[in-house]
Amino acid sequence: MSPLREKTDHARRTLPIASGPVVRRHVGVLLREHRGPLARVLLWHAVAAVVGLAGPWVIGRIVGEVTAGRGSVDEVTRLALLLAGAVVAETAATWVARRSSFVLSERVFARLREDFVSSAVRLPLSTVERAGTGDLLARTTNDVDAISYVIRFGIPTIVVSLMTAVVIAGATILTSPLAALPLLLTPLVWWFPTRRYLRSAGPGYLWEHATYARLNGVAAETVEGAATVDALGLQDERGARFAEAVRESHDAERYTTGLRLRWFPWLEIGFFAPVAGTLLWGGWLVWQDQLTVAAATAVVLYVRRMLDPLGELVEVLDELQFAATSLARILGVAEVPADRVSTGAVPDGERIAVDEVRYAYREGRDVLHGVSLDLVPGERLAIVGPSGAGKSTLGRLMAGIDGPRSGRVTAGGVPLVDLELGVLRGEVALVTQEHHVFVGTLADNLRLPRPESSTTQLEDALAAVDALDWALALPGGLDTVVGSGGHELSEAQAQQVALARLVLADPHTLVLDEATSLLDPRAARHLERSLAAVVEGRTVVAIAHRLHTAHDADRVAVVEDGLVGELGSHDELIERDGSYAALWRSWRDEA
Repeated sequence: MSPLREKTDHARRTLPIASGPVVRRHVGVLLREHRGPLARVLLWHAVAAVVGLAGPWVIGRIVGEVTAGRGSVDEVTRLALLLAGAVVAETAATWVARRSSFVLSERVFARLREDFVSSAVRLPLSTVERAGTGDLLARTTNDVDAISYVIRFGIPTIVVSLMTAVVIAGATILTSPLAALPLLLTPLVWWFPTRRYLRSAGPGYLWEHATYARLNGVAAETVEGAATVDALGLQDERGARFAEAVRESHDAERYTTGLRLRWFPWLEIGFFAPVAGTLLWGGWLVWQDQLTVAAATAVVLYVRRMLDPLGELVEVLDELQFAATSLARILGVAEVPADRVSTGAVPDGERIAVDEVRYAYREGRDVLHGVSLDLVPGERLAIVGPSGAGKSTLGRLMAGIDGPRSGRVTAGGVPLVDLELGVLRGEVALVTQEHHVFVGTLADNLRLPRPESSTTQLEDALAAVDALDWALALPGGLDTVVGSGGHELSEAQAQQVALARLVLADPHTLVLDEATSLLDPRAARHLERSLAAVVEGRTVVAIAHRLHTAHDADRVAVVEDGLVGELGSHDELIERDGSYAALWRSWRDEA
């Protein structure tokens, strides 16, 4: 396998990348949806191109009249005024045509951007985590920017250039088919180099995009974990990883740049060969009395006039190839298969059951090995164990984030993966260390799970997590803008907002995966006491390293090596003097 093939195969192991037929079909759909505006754009560009043909024709007439000795001052003046009018008319038609092109491009880009955002927000969380945030971030930034440029500027340029070139070529042939023969030099010179370039450019740009994804991922991880990097002295390690990502990106860009450097000289030859050929061939035809001087002049000027649209077309062709790869990556996001298919079943009751569940992040390497748990509604279960034992994985399965490889996790007898997400979140919800405050008012952030919530309900939810006092003390109260660029919330406040959303969602089962671990012990203990009233009457699965949570639970499940090694109340497990008792003693000594 060639090195480039290995690179592109690796790129395809991220989020999906749409195939060529899918990309062409999507482009066809966009064109059909906007065929009316597109027809008007083509019409105006055709008008501008036809009016522009008057210039070379008029100049050819002037040259012919003067060389033949027939040109009077009045005739030349009349032709000059005609030329000036044609220039003004061409300028006006071109302005209208380009404005129509830009408006159409913005509409197409808006549709494409809306489709991408809609696909991205529907991505299964498990898929995003496996692919890494770098790939999705690159598609959201680099790929969208590339397509934005081509749609806003490239497509109008392509339309203008093609229309102008076709009209000028037609005018040249009508003027003198024999003198227009040198036009064939351009496709003859361009054909094979362009085919070779296009065959290699697609995989090359796919590799280049993949390196951008890795570079973005490394940069984002380093910035987000700056405190950890500094605390553990990982500057050199992160720097080396970033340098490696930069080198790979450099290699990819060097490869694609080499393709262009080998292609562009042939394009230059294809530009000027017809001009030189037409000049020499036309001169010979005039010498042989097979062509008039006026017609030869017009043909040469027409061919020379084609250089500008052809040059613009070639300039945008490389951007178009780059954007086609970006479009394939963006459309690929919509090809991610759903991680669940709703059966329409309705849970009968609130009982959560885990039955012989096995799960693997990599095929053949299970991290859970036949776990079974049966929760009593309203029970508080603590899941404890050493790091890497499978606690968080089990919690994600119990929250319906992932589906088991085998076995079942059910709510009211219905597998969680058979429920629509909207129904699932009304049954069980996962609260992790990670939380996000969106840009907007505090009230908007709280209403995410229940948009219809009243101000009173928002205040009740904040009060439930002991956050009402500081929320009302904000400059604008609940209408204060928070998030990036707004009022900055502390980590504890942001986590309280996330918990208040949970109160509004009102699921019957909560899975708390170390939800308060990012807070200092005093704040965490205070929040957990405030949360006690909220979880009253609900089933709670608490996953934590702080064993005071286990002490307060009805039952404790000790997960070791992907299995539930012990299950019972705190006192029962202490009396059994097994793994839990050892963890408890170790935690007490550290505390």
